Amino acid sequence: MLPAVRQLLIFKKNRTMKKHTLFIFCWISFAAQAQDTFSIVAVDTVTGEIGSAGASCVPIQLPVAPHGAVIISDILPGLGAIHTQAYWLAANQQNAHAHMLAGDSAQQIIDWLALNDAQSNPGIRQYGVVEYNGGHPRSAGYTGVNCMNYKNHITGPGYSIQGNILLGQQILDSMEARYLNTSGTLADKLMAALQGANVVGADTRCAPQGLSSLSSFLRVALPTDTAGNFHVDLYMAYPNQTAWSVDPIDSLQTIYNNWLAGVQELAQDQPINVYLDNNDYVFDISGIKQQHEITLQLYDLQGKVVFNKMLQTNYRLSRSESNLAPGAYLYRIMDGNKIVSSGKIKM
Repeated sequence: MLPAVRQLLIFKKNRTMKKHTLFIFCWISFAAQAQDTFSIVAVDTVTGEIGSAGASCVPIQLPVAPHGAVIISDILPGLGAIHTQAYWLAANQQNAHAHMLAGDSAQQIIDWLALNDAQSNPGIRQYGVVEYNGGHPRSAGYTGVNCMNYKNHITGPGYSIQGNILLGQQILDSMEARYLNTSGTLADKLMAALQGANVVGADTRCAPQGLSSLSSFLRVALPTDTAGNFHVDLYMAYPNQTAWSVDPIDSLQTIYNNWLAGVQELAQDQPINVYLDNNDYVFDISGIKQQHEITLQLYDLQGKVVFNKMLQTNYRLSRSESNLAPGAYLYRIMDGNKIVSSGKIKM
């Protein structure tokens, strides 16, 4: 069982000048340490999938980064992916997004960002960009001269790997080797790339905690996906710099393994219908050829079971009844010990 991590997802709107000042101070404090560390963007030219994965010693930080490192990830289904890291800035990420929508190449996007940094300080930024380009992918990377050492990036056909505050070049090289030498889906390859950086102090700030990082993520979009609704969208983050017992990359691996097992089981059985009705999720189990007791299980993004209920018929899940905090959850429908459906919901 993974350690339970409480994630606070609500930031109340400031209403006084004093609170506005506090918000600005917190934002600047985050920017001063938001050196999101090692990551990879990649495309699959056969399936058209576009992926994004990474990890950092940045923990949960409200209000800017409630899920840690995943803040750097921007996937445009069918087009490409952009990572804006090392002193992450929303304006730069938004500008990069707009230029990819406009049809700019990966290198053109990075060249524009370097010349038009929103704070006129491109030397502290790091970028990785990959574009599908009709099955002829292009990639580009950028590492500012004033990023914190060790810093570098690697690009290849259909991928870009980048990092800063690293243990050394071996972190990037290991990520690249794992990515290139792993068979399977794009998600499998990206997860393997992260495992290539799963060493103590990969982000050197996390060495005292005996960890590689404090937050991690894995995201893959199908060509038919829409923004914010991706085929794979998994992430986890610890709330502070404490010596946690499980490395975030291993936690993410467990979450991914559970997600993958659900997908594989689902392909062999009749799916159920899950839909949103008046802010409640309805689980229609009429399509299941029931053999044993049917159970609904909900997991938080650290893999902890937070809800478990036996179902006799179609079930309406309400936030008030379940006492679930707002956020994302993974669900499983179990027929005895067999997974017959799984997916992700947001309460």
